[in-house]
Amino acid sequence: MITGLLLAAAVLQADSARSTLRAVRVPDGIVNVDGLLTEEVWRDAPLATGFRQREPDQGRAATDATEVRVAYDGHTLYIGILARGPGPVARILQRDRVLTTDFLGRPQFGSDDALVVLLDTFHDHRNAILFATNSNGAEFDASLTDEGREFNVDWRAVWSIRVARLPGDGWSAEFAIPFRTLRYPAGPGEQTWGFNVARITRRNNEETLWTAWSRDNGGMHRISQAGHLVGLERLPRSGLALEAKPFLLGSVEESTSVNSRLKAGLDLKWEARPGLTLDATANTDFAQVEADSEQVNLTRFDLFFPEKRDFFLENAGIFEFGTRAPGEPPPFLLFFSRRIGISDSGAVPLIAGARLTGRVGAQTLGLLDVVTDSVIDQQRSNYAVARIKRDVSTSSYLGAMWTDVRRAGGYWNTAGGVDGSWWPTSLLNLQGFYVRTATAGPGGEGAAYRLAADYQTDRFGVTAYTLGVAPEATADLGFITREDARRYETFGRVTPRPRVLGIRKVDMFYAVNLVTRWDGGFQEWGTGPGFSFEWQSGEMLSVFAQAGNLRLDSAFDMSDSIPVDPGDYDNRMVGWFGNTALQRPLALSSSGSLLYSFGGSVASVQAGVVATPNPHLRLQLGGTRSWIKLPNGDLVADLASARVTLAFSTRVALYLLAQYNSLDRSLNANLRFNVIHRPGSDFYLVINELRGSDTSAWDFDSRTAIVKLTYLARF
Repeated sequence: MITGLLLAAAVLQADSARSTLRAVRVPDGIVNVDGLLTEEVWRDAPLATGFRQREPDQGRAATDATEVRVAYDGHTLYIGILARGPGPVARILQRDRVLTTDFLGRPQFGSDDALVVLLDTFHDHRNAILFATNSNGAEFDASLTDEGREFNVDWRAVWSIRVARLPGDGWSAEFAIPFRTLRYPAGPGEQTWGFNVARITRRNNEETLWTAWSRDNGGMHRISQAGHLVGLERLPRSGLALEAKPFLLGSVEESTSVNSRLKAGLDLKWEARPGLTLDATANTDFAQVEADSEQVNLTRFDLFFPEKRDFFLENAGIFEFGTRAPGEPPPFLLFFSRRIGISDSGAVPLIAGARLTGRVGAQTLGLLDVVTDSVIDQQRSNYAVARIKRDVSTSSYLGAMWTDVRRAGGYWNTAGGVDGSWWPTSLLNLQGFYVRTATAGPGGEGAAYRLAADYQTDRFGVTAYTLGVAPEATADLGFITREDARRYETFGRVTPRPRVLGIRKVDMFYAVNLVTRWDGGFQEWGTGPGFSFEWQSGEMLSVFAQAGNLRLDSAFDMSDSIPVDPGDYDNRMVGWFGNTALQRPLALSSSGSLLYSFGGSVASVQAGVVATPNPHLRLQLGGTRSWIKLPNGDLVADLASARVTLAFSTRVALYLLAQYNSLDRSLNANLRFNVIHRPGSDFYLVINELRGSDTSAWDFDSRTAIVKLTYLARF
């Protein structure tokens, strides 16, 4: 009892000491969103300044001043930011490029000078949304879950941004975010939101923040360290709180014959209560989604492809349960949305679906139900997911999740479990989950668990975890890389900052891992060091090595073509990855690995180049060559890709992705033309073409042309 009171008192004391900015209410229509902060409201509104560096000199005042003001009326939240300083780098015009993800999947700045606004509207210290832009006015929005554990760059919102260049003194930006776009608690009283602003200045690669600038596990993803936005009261509620987005789609497909179709569908969004949103979809179609990137499988485990379909992306972080790992497929996810509507034979029609997500008091809630039609290799199915998380102190939670698959004919699979995340200090995070599964008929019953501790500061960090998956654990709605395994891993890091030869920091790390069968029988172990160098200019290079031993209990076919026999094998691996500074007009990247195992060698080398001669044009070329030399066969596989983005404006863009895969001698192209004809409403022209299909890359296989029109109406 006393401990709980002391903890609550500490939280309240820390909360009250946070940086605070007061928003001012203004009459409707008084703010002219033009990027110029010349209205009287911007001169009189309270000012947030005093940004401090996170990089390169932690805690030092920003080289260039940043000034932030917030106003609102009965419909819109306005954020005005003045970013002083000379010559911003501005190579991006298209949407969703201002930020990227780092090696751990957390947000990081892209190639340009940029501003990022973070809003924790429920003030739960763990979940937030981001709005970002550069001096070209490029739009970026994303959602953050559990302090960056899940960073969803595909979340889309309806808002607007205008920027203005200030001759000789930087640039300014006006964000206009309709309250209809935001979710926040009910009530006429004054609200307090979590609030932060971050800025990158590319001429000196300086990252500054209003709060959370400490490198000891700080950064813009640390929502619990955000400041306060106060003064928000009598926030509006729309009449029906309903959004309808109908679509009309027409397509023509040519292969051995020519087929055409005309299709209509509807997406609905209703705020059932403040903070709780019901999404419904009927006759859904995802024709506008970009094609998956080609991959060559150099392991004995399944490949992993990310979700790109809109319906499954919004609030996707609520349904995150399990664990991901950098540089490899997720070891265990209880829910993986690509299990719905995608099969080995291709897309599976979605008949209808509904999703209820949001906040109810101290709970985060997610319910999902989707019905798919039958196809060649799958019967009509119903997929259901239920997720709940309960806030525990600042940033921590306890949760539970349940998934269920029912197919025509009587087949079913159910999985459920509990999980939690606890921050005893701002530097130490403890996580864990436990899952049970059950399936119709014999087998399919088993358990999975994980316990992890992660302690991070700027100078050093330690991560340790254990993960177990029983032999017959089956989660049809999830992703399991490896069953019948217990995995133990420890990762340590030391980070000196020598400030010689232009180096910003050096990460020296060492990893130790052991994998056994569920019953304790040996499977593999490995250990080895690594070094990562980051320069003040933005260049980066990492090298690593590992040695160990592997026991293979059963045979498998590498890349579905070369048999690998059971047995004990020594493992030795070296690898690297690196890139030049992102802000350069010509940026280079490379990665590779060489593995001696399975009685031979497996090597892979990747190289890429990104050219941005001007904000309207972005060219990205990439290639990967893989060599497999094993006792039962040799193989050389080549992948090549070309991406071209032509941004006519921030709302009109043409995207081309062309890929070649030497394994099946195929050449495929995906061309998408997108016009955002009004906020939230799109026109798409999509052309897909496949050549090859195990014959020749020049032999025509199929071609599809699709036109899709959507229109967002708000009531």
